[in-house]
Amino acid sequence: MLTLTKRLIIMLSLLLPPAAALSQMDGHGPDAWQVTGVAPNDTLNVRTGPGTEHLVIGTFEHDATGLRMSTCVPFLTRQKYHQLTEAQRANLPPRWCLMTSPDRQTRGWVSAHYLQEDISGVHAEMEPSVAEAQALVRDLYSSFETASTVAANPFSPENRQAYFFASIAPQLSGRGADLLYDAQDFQGEVTRIAPDSDQPMLRGMITIEVDFTNWGQSQRAVFRLRADTARPGAPVRIFRIEHDGWEFP
Repeated sequence: MLTLTKRLIIMLSLLLPPAAALSQMDGHGPDAWQVTGVAPNDTLNVRTGPGTEHLVIGTFEHDATGLRMSTCVPFLTRQKYHQLTEAQRANLPPRWCLMTSPDRQTRGWVSAHYLQEDISGVHAEMEPSVAEAQALVRDLYSSFETASTVAANPFSPENRQAYFFASIAPQLSGRGADLLYDAQDFQGEVTRIAPDSDQPMLRGMITIEVDFTNWGQSQRAVFRLRADTARPGAPVRIFRIEHDGWEFP
């Protein structure tokens, strides 16, 4: 029998666009992916490049799980995807993603049509509010890294309340990279965005950890989120960010 959490996840998956269509090409999509839509007696081809014209160098089993995504082409963030018209979405070229098996023995390009977020094991048991918080933090990092104008920056006055509590939004003026990377200059990569494995939620407070390297140093940012009851619908928003030795606000 399906648990309530699983039922909610299935209902949400029917209402939202496919996960493969919205995954962030800079590595801020789900932590793990699985193969879907492949017959039990078949496998998913892994190629040297994005397209069927490239050489097959391996395969993933029809039920492979725990796959890691490095990048996808063409580039398209969640924000930009939702801004497109139905006609523009229909004209997008097929997406291909660079994937790696859990044992790192198989790595190459596969069609995103056959990928979905890994909902096996612990992934299927994640509370919807925790999953929402995780997606929010991922989108914050992705939007900041891809913003080409001040208006597109998630810390701008027009956008900050989509991520942060209304009560702390005014304090975000002049902030940005320091809150995400504990530095104004970032030369590295985000390696993990996931709920606290020991206590993802306590009395309504959700904890999301962001592991990253900057100038060769491993670091972690901790995001605290909860429902902002001062807003209609009480959306999940960030109310505190913690780094080694300091926090905001």
